[in-house]
Amino acid sequence: MRNILVVGGAGYIGSHIVKDLREQNYRVIVYDNLSEGHREAVASNHFFHGDINDSNALDNVFENNKIDAVMHFAAYAYVGESVVNPEKYYKNNVAATINLLSSMLKYNVKNIIFSSSCATYGIPQYTPIDENHPQNPINPYGASKLMVERIIADYHKAYGLQYMVLRYFNAAGAHPDGSIGESHKTETHLIPLVLKTLTGEKESIAIFGTDYDTPDGTCVRDYIHVCDLAAAHRISLEMLLSGNESKYINLGNGVGFSVKEIISVCEKITGMKIPAIISERRPGDPPFLTASSNYKKYLPDFIPQYDIYEIIKTAWEWEKNKKF
Repeated sequence: MRNILVVGGAGYIGSHIVKDLREQNYRVIVYDNLSEGHREAVASNHFFHGDINDSNALDNVFENNKIDAVMHFAAYAYVGESVVNPEKYYKNNVAATINLLSSMLKYNVKNIIFSSSCATYGIPQYTPIDENHPQNPINPYGASKLMVERIIADYHKAYGLQYMVLRYFNAAGAHPDGSIGESHKTETHLIPLVLKTLTGEKESIAIFGTDYDTPDGTCVRDYIHVCDLAAAHRISLEMLLSGNESKYINLGNGVGFSVKEIISVCEKITGMKIPAIISERRPGDPPFLTASSNYKKYLPDFIPQYDIYEIIKTAWEWEKNKKF
């Protein structure tokens, strides 16, 4: 049985990865400081409450568990916050990751799956975005992810670290069994924000700009179900453990949906009218942000199972009945 250490495994994406790995008979060790995650979301008895800044705590985990690979999700991920408090992002997302990598090297763990972001690309020069698109992040969050990508690449050359760097677009949805879903302390993602207007948590949803050069004037984004993300991570892990070469892979559906289209699908699924308010554009919002479908080449065994209707349907079921 392979032992996989998932740092940040109590968060939204991390908890879905943990559940998927457990269902595939991996032994999963979760390490999380619970600053953003939830202990209730962790489908593993092997849980350690700790911070990746804490070398002694990390060493204890590696010392007592023969780790085969690390999956790293322990990053702060609020773009706006990163602009006003970059120190927080560089300390945790970059410096603490170096600390994690040091423990990996100390205990001869040479495989890592790193949760990166399309934010490393900045304003798109073309869409859909492929893995060779120039990386010019426009905020400290994206910059911190790109720094770690480069650090991992340097560790690969110097120390033989093998990696899969997965750059997400917009993770969405919830597990169809209703056990886990999106529950951020500060919510910034469109789909749950729209649905919260129907549960009474929000009065309305703001549409930031209706004059973009898109079919309906609102921004277009690429959404992928969190369970599809989990499957892509597991397949990437299996490839890495089988000796496949290190890769950078974009993870999206390759299809974009506008803000108005998302609201329309939410209304169809719920049978309710979404209270929307037209607001000014936000600085730095590109009209289109969609991924190429190169994952078909890089991850031949990965086939996304959820379309936008199913993404929103599972999100709505979670929003109505969420457990934490």
